[in-house]
Amino acid sequence: MSSLKFTLVQTALHWEDKQANLKMLQGKIRGSQEPTHVIVLPEMFSTGFSMKPELLAEKMAGSTVQWMKDLSAEKKVILTGSVIIEEEKKYFNRLIWMLPNGQYGYYDKRHLFAYAGEDQHYTAGNKRLIASVNGWKINLQVCYDLRFPVWARQSPSPSGDIEYDVLIYVANWPHKRSTAWKTLLQARAIENQCYVIGVNRVGEDGNGIYHSGNSMVIDPLGEVLYHKQDEEGIFTIGLDKTHLQTVREKFPFWKDADDFNINL
Repeated sequence: MSSLKFTLVQTALHWEDKQANLKMLQGKIRGSQEPTHVIVLPEMFSTGFSMKPELLAEKMAGSTVQWMKDLSAEKKVILTGSVIIEEEKKYFNRLIWMLPNGQYGYYDKRHLFAYAGEDQHYTAGNKRLIASVNGWKINLQVCYDLRFPVWARQSPSPSGDIEYDVLIYVANWPHKRSTAWKTLLQARAIENQCYVIGVNRVGEDGNGIYHSGNSMVIDPLGEVLYHKQDEEGIFTIGLDKTHLQTVREKFPFWKDADDFNINL
């Protein structure tokens, strides 16, 4: 498929109120009539970026994951975003990639935001998730992972195939560090010669921290295709596989990349 459509949901969140957030998001998603393949929600979309997992965490068989299954099936789209999950007495900031047939993959946030104490409450993941959709490969990451380029770096296979085509970050990234957010999203696109999608929340959270959104879509040359600041909004965009392939063929910089291994 030469085009893949993504819908970005930039929204305020009700602080630590799952029921209110799921009701609100369900209304927004049901109200969006534009055809799409993937709907992307912010980090911890059901609670906000809370450091109270002992009160808010759910099992994978819990109500939020079931909500994702039901809505994904109803809309016949892939639904993704991160939620607080408890597993074997550990808590994870877990991005879920929910398919319309009820199957799913997940990615546990690797880089925990110690500045806010996330590392004191959650367990870090140790493997990436690269999903496949209609011939596209999509690397899924969460917020603070954006600051660590090695974790996102393309690793071409021995056959010369590039590892992924789209890099997605779901986030609760504060306005006061929005320059870093915008700059690093463009950097990840340029250095990995891929599309980058960043979906961030807006509004003030329960700690009084303001989020300006700045959700973005960036092409493999670093050109900004979409950018929205401060306001809520739902935006659908089609990404062009032909453009991606043309950029990689015309500027085959990825072939000159360094080999490396990540020690976990």
